[in-house]
Amino acid sequence: MDEFELIKKYFQKISNNNPSAKKLNDDVFFNKKNKLAVSIDTYNEGVHFPNFKYPDLVIKKIIRSSISDLISKGVKPKYYFISASGSKKHFTKKNLKLISKSLNEEQKKYNLKLSGGDTTNSNKISFSVTTVGFSKNIVERNKAKLNDDIYVTGNLGDSFLGLKIIKNNIKINSKLTKYFVAKFYCPNLPYKIYKKIHKFANTSMDISDGLIIDISKLINKQKLSFEINVNKIPISKNLEIYLKKYNKKKIEYLFNGDDYQILFTSHIKNRSLIKSISRIMNQKLTIIGKINNGTKKNLINLDNKPQNLSKYKGYSHKF
Repeated sequence: MDEFELIKKYFQKISNNNPSAKKLNDDVFFNKKNKLAVSIDTYNEGVHFPNFKYPDLVIKKIIRSSISDLISKGVKPKYYFISASGSKKHFTKKNLKLISKSLNEEQKKYNLKLSGGDTTNSNKISFSVTTVGFSKNIVERNKAKLNDDIYVTGNLGDSFLGLKIIKNNIKINSKLTKYFVAKFYCPNLPYKIYKKIHKFANTSMDISDGLIIDISKLINKQKLSFEINVNKIPISKNLEIYLKKYNKKKIEYLFNGDDYQILFTSHIKNRSLIKSISRIMNQKLTIIGKINNGTKKNLINLDNKPQNLSKYKGYSHKF
C-alpha cells in the first residue's frame, strides 16, 4: 500500500476526536483557538537525498522543504525542532560544524529559531524536522471551487535535473551542473507568499512529491477534476537551454517532485489581483490549468493533445 492508504486505513479514525488534525488529510496540524500551526517531516538517506557527501547542503534542503508546508498554508514559520539519527561516520566534527553553519544561515534567511530536538545512534542517517508557526487561519486542502484557475509559484523541473546529475545519470557542462545541483539542495522558496496567499487562494499546498500527485491530493475529497496545460508550466531559462541543447522533452522534467513551489487554486475574478501581487512581490505566479467538474477525467494536455497521466504521477512511499 502507499502512504495515503496506510494513513486512511490505520490512523485516520483515531484522529477523529481531534479536529485540529484535519483528519490527517492536510499538511499541517492547525488549532484555530490557539492560532497554532505545526508540520513534521522525516528525511532519509537514499530516499530524500542521495547521500551525505555534502551535509551542509543536505541540511539546507531539509529545512527549506520543512518550512514550505507552513508557507503554503499562509503561515510564517517561527520555530523548528530537529532530530537526527546517525553514526560517528556521519557526525564527525567537520560535518557537525558544517551542519551548525547551515542551520545558522537558514535561521537568518528565514527568521527561524532552533527550539529543540533529539539525537540517536544509527547506522543510517535520518532527520525529522518539526516546524511551528502562528496564524488566525490557514489555506486548507479540498477547498477548490469549480472553474478555479490552477497556479504554481516559481519554476518547476530544475530540482529533478539536479538529482539526475548528482546520481551521475547525466553529464552536462559545469555551469549548468552547478546551477541544477544547487536547485536540488537549495530550492528557491516562495517565502513571502505566506503574507498574501490568504487574499486569493481557495486551496493550497507545496509541491514535494510531484505536480500531478500533489494536485490529486489537493482535491482528493472533492468531486472535482483538474486539467493541466504542459505548455503553460513555467521553467527556468537554464532548463530551457538544457532541453534545447540536448534535445529533451519538457514534459519529462515537470512532474517528478522536489520543487517546493506552491500549488494553489483561485477564482478567475482574482487574476488582476494576483498579477499585481506577483509584480509587487517579484514572485512568479503562473496559471497552468483549471478545476473541472468531477464527471470529467483528470487531464494533462500538451499542444492540445491529452497525455498518458499514469506516466507522470510522481513519487509515493510504498509499504
